[in-house]
Amino acid sequence: MTWFAFFLCFFAWFGIAPLMKVVREEMSLTKDQIGWCIIGSVSITVIARLFIGWLCDRIGPRYAYTGLLLLGSIPVMGIAFAHSFETFLLFRVLIGVIGASFVITQYHTSVMFAPNCVGTANATTAGWGNLGGGVTQMVMPLVFAFFVGVVGFTETIGWRVSMVAAGVACAAMGVAYFFFTQDGPEGNFGELRAAGKMPPKQQVKGSFLAACKDSRVWALFVIYGACFGIELTINNVAALYFLDYFDYFASMDPVKAVSTAGMIAGLFGLMNLFARTMGGALGDRFGEQWGLKGRVRWLFIALFCEGLALMVFSQMNVLSLAIPTLIIFSLFTQMSEGATFSVVPFINRKALGSVAGIVGAGGNAGAVAAGFLFKTSAVTWPTALLILGALVTCSAFLAFTVRFSAEAETEARIHTEEATARRRGELLGAAT
Repeated sequence: MTWFAFFLCFFAWFGIAPLMKVVREEMSLTKDQIGWCIIGSVSITVIARLFIGWLCDRIGPRYAYTGLLLLGSIPVMGIAFAHSFETFLLFRVLIGVIGASFVITQYHTSVMFAPNCVGTANATTAGWGNLGGGVTQMVMPLVFAFFVGVVGFTETIGWRVSMVAAGVACAAMGVAYFFFTQDGPEGNFGELRAAGKMPPKQQVKGSFLAACKDSRVWALFVIYGACFGIELTINNVAALYFLDYFDYFASMDPVKAVSTAGMIAGLFGLMNLFARTMGGALGDRFGEQWGLKGRVRWLFIALFCEGLALMVFSQMNVLSLAIPTLIIFSLFTQMSEGATFSVVPFINRKALGSVAGIVGAGGNAGAVAAGFLFKTSAVTWPTALLILGALVTCSAFLAFTVRFSAEAETEARIHTEEATARRRGELLGAAT
C-alpha cells in the first residue's frame, strides 16, 4: 500500500511533464516560463516535506497519507481548468504538495522494518514509488493519444482529461490507505498512546528542533538534493530535452513524437524497479560488514559515480549513445537515493519523522536550484546538465561528514543482531 500510494503520487506529480510540448504550443510558453514551471513543480514540496515529517511523528503515517492523497488530488484535477501561464503555474506549484508523500513512505517503512533490512525496505518502497515518474512518461502520452485518437477529443481537451484521470486515481488511493493500513507493527498511534505504549503528542514538539541541530542531517539534505533532486529535474525536462536536442524527432508526427520521447524519457524512471532497492540493499550489506560507517562509504561511491555519469550523458548528441548513457546515469542516481535512506533511520530514532522530512526536503531544494539552470537563456540544457554533474561529484565528499559515535555503532549492531536472531527464531518456528 505504501509504495503504490507513492507511485500514484509520483505519477500524478509528473503526469503533465511528457505533455508539455502540447501545453507549450497551446499557451505559447517561452523557455523562461517553462523554467518557472519546472521550478514551481518542486518548490512547495520543500515546505510540505518539512511539515509532513513532523506531522507523522504526531498523528502517524496512516492519517497523514490519507489526508495528503485526498487534498493533493484536487490541484491534479484542477490543472485541467488552466487557460493561461499564470493559472497553469499556480496549479503546477500546488500539485507539488503531493511530493511530500515520499516522507510518509520512508517514515512508514522505517517504523515497520527491523534495522538489518530497513535500508532495503526503505529503498524498495521509495524506488517502486519513484517508478511512477518513469511510468507516467510512457503512459500519459498513451492516455493522451487515446483521448485524442480514439475518443476524438482535441489536443487541448485531451491533456486536460488525462490529468483529471490521474487525480481521480490519487483520491481513490487516499480512501484505500485509510482502510487497509495501520501506523506500526503493534497498531495505530492513537491506540498505542491510549495504552501507554507511546509517548503523548506533546513530547514530539522538540523532535524537529533536535533534527535541525544535527549537522549530519544537513549534510544528508545536500546529498539527497544531489540525487533525488536530479531525478526530479530529469523527470521534468527529459521528454522536452530529447524532443528539442535530437534530430531524430524532427520529422515525426507531433503526437507520435511526444509518445516516443516519453517512452525514452521513461527509461530513466523505470530503473527504480530495482536500482533504488539495490542501493538500499548494498547499504545494508556494507552496514553488516563495516557498521554505520560502511553505509556512509557506500553512499559516497554511488553519488560520486552518479556525478560522473551525468557529465558523460550531457555530452551525448546521438540518440543511440544517449539512451544507454541515460540508463547508467539513472542506475547510480537511484542507488544513491537508496543509499541515503539506508543511513537516515540511524541518525535520530526519536526524531525519525523530522529527520526524514528535512532530508527529503533536500531533494526538492536541489531540484529547485537545478531548475534555475534550465530557466536562463544564457545556458543551454546540455551545459546545464554538465554543470549539475560536476556539482553532484563534488557533493559526494559531504558523505564523509556523516559520522557516528562508538555508542551509536554498538547500538546499531546490537539491534541488528537482535532482529536477525528474532527472525531466525520465527523461521525455525514456522518450519517446525
